[in-house]
Amino acid sequence: MTAVLEVKDLQVAFGGVKAVDGLSFSAHEREIIAVIGPNGAGKTSAFNCITGFYRPTSGSVRIKGLETTGKRPADIAAVGVTRTFQNLRLFPDLTVLDNVRAGMHLYGGQNWADAILHTPRFKRSEAMYTDEANYWLDFVGFEGARGVPVRNLSYGQQKRVEIARALARKAELLLLDEPAAGLNYSEKQQLLVLCGRIRDLGTSIVLIEHDMGLVMELSERIIVMNFGREIAVGTPAEVKANPAVIEAYLGKDDEGAQSNGDA
Repeated sequence: MTAVLEVKDLQVAFGGVKAVDGLSFSAHEREIIAVIGPNGAGKTSAFNCITGFYRPTSGSVRIKGLETTGKRPADIAAVGVTRTFQNLRLFPDLTVLDNVRAGMHLYGGQNWADAILHTPRFKRSEAMYTDEANYWLDFVGFEGARGVPVRNLSYGQQKRVEIARALARKAELLLLDEPAAGLNYSEKQQLLVLCGRIRDLGTSIVLIEHDMGLVMELSERIIVMNFGREIAVGTPAEVKANPAVIEAYLGKDDEGAQSNGDA
């Protein structure tokens, strides 16, 4: 399969602390990959390097064969990469529709003069933005009012709006940072279905997630990180049985301490 994302020997350090330490992995077309690990394992730092929010200390990131290491977030978004965040990054005082429309600025075709003069091109672009925004809101199953400020929505609804905005950028690679956090059981099941539909569009998905039930059901491959490094990679069944993964999550039994206690 064609690699949409290639990460090689990625490192990012803050002072003497290596948040990411030699991470390598790839994501292919129409693939869903989960990146898991304990808190502080370096998962979000890796996402921030891939999407240009952090500049790596060393290593390489390639999108569709194009070197994007250290490029600005806008430049990386322009080649088809988009993401959501642990903490929602919506515009709370803008309407639902305008939050999604904001994701289309890279390909509208209008400029500042069009906006000031309300040229025919501006009007065509605005109509296209509105149609596209409504399409993606329908796609993610958003059923609320679209002319209200996004701050008036429930948390689950806001999550859908953020995903709709990400998809509105015509993403070929979608990075989801803890998409199930704060969702109830029903909303998580809807998220499973939605991710499958996104993959069917031809979009690759890499997600960070702590809900192991969702990860095991959704992912084709899982990458496990601990202390900034990859400690395991494989199918859900392989990762679930991996001793290094079990140790990272549950800790290692101290047999000596147990023996002394028994004595």
